[in-house]
Amino acid sequence: MDLIRILAAIFIPPLGVFLQVGLGKDFWINILLTFLGYVPGIVHAVWIIARK
Repeated sequence: MDLIRILAAIFIPPLGVFLQVGLGKDFWINILLTFLGYVPGIVHAVWIIARK
């Protein structure tokens, strides 16, 4: 399941975070980071998935 989340995090970072933590604060942070730059959104999403 982590592989699917990581792939989702690479293509659509908020989706990967949503699959991991739901609609929490990390999801909204990732939305903001993705809008500010795609790469920070990816890094944050992979970090969230690897952390848990």
